[in-house]
Amino acid sequence: MENLFKVQQKIVPEIVKKAQQRYNILRGIYYNQPVGRRALAKILGLSERTIRNDLDFFEKNSFIEISPAGTQITRIGERFLIELDEYIKELRDISQLENKLKNILGLKKIKLVNGAVPAGNIKAEIGRTAAQLLKQEIKNGDILAVTGGTTLAQVAQEMTHSSERRNITVVPGRGGLGESVEIQANTIAAKFAKKLGGSYHLLQIPDNMAEENIYRITKEPTIKKTLKILKKANILIHGVGTAEDMAGRRGKNREEIKELLKAGAVSEAFGFYFNAKGEIIHSTTSVGLNLDDLRNIDKVIVVAGGEDKAEAILAAVSPVYQDILITDEITAKKIISLKGGEAGGRLAN
Repeated sequence: MENLFKVQQKIVPEIVKKAQQRYNILRGIYYNQPVGRRALAKILGLSERTIRNDLDFFEKNSFIEISPAGTQITRIGERFLIELDEYIKELRDISQLENKLKNILGLKKIKLVNGAVPAGNIKAEIGRTAAQLLKQEIKNGDILAVTGGTTLAQVAQEMTHSSERRNITVVPGRGGLGESVEIQANTIAAKFAKKLGGSYHLLQIPDNMAEENIYRITKEPTIKKTLKILKKANILIHGVGTAEDMAGRRGKNREEIKELLKAGAVSEAFGFYFNAKGEIIHSTTSVGLNLDDLRNIDKVIVVAGGEDKAEAILAAVSPVYQDILITDEITAKKIISLKGGEAGGRLAN
């Protein structure tokens, strides 16, 4: 397969360019549907003539439907987009990057999304990839724990609805951080459950509660029940944040954040702050899962992307706690560079 791509690039390089273009157009429809031709051309920075020609191709192959409301992708088109994901990955030699990153982090699996997409779409692409993976991995009888944050909210957004009820239970892995309700673990857990055809339990408790109050409130019957189910979770999907961002989200003041950064904190997960060596240098009291719990969960999936997250991922992700990482091509290259390696790759970004 690798030799085939090399031959394609040498003999018919226009095929490679055309494949990337049609991939981006189909993705653009997927994320903006229903969308008009003129609006799509503006979003992708292409001429209307180019868009029109490729839309004709997609419509003839039943990948899209065009109506007065705009263009929408069909189920056939969605399946084809997934096939295109793998083709573009091979085209850009992303599999090689996945293997390099897997060796660096020691994880069982790495899934990278194509870096040749608009920066504003990276998180959506990570969400779509994570949603596809989770649908493949989860099965009846599973208890899924999810955390909060913008990336996990995107995963929930990209989930497709199950056509049948399933014996799947979803629980928030942590309490809330007192931020936008859309990115809190409770909201995300409910969305996951609805789309998976399962049920959910909520954890109505702030994550940064004072230590003296934790014991008393965890004895409340509904919270106690959710925590009991949470401890039985066999799949977890969570994010990773930079130390500065997460300290702010957890309500620390400017001076406390400065002290954390001065101590070398670069990353945070589950209330634990890590330095660049992956050492825990600070932790906060909280309700829900902690790092030690991750050791007992069968499958732990971490989703995070963006160059600014590279150092945070490198610090917080390890085979001790996680099994699978989903990130993007550019972030992977940055992580490899931080470790002193060469990223490689066939095509430039």
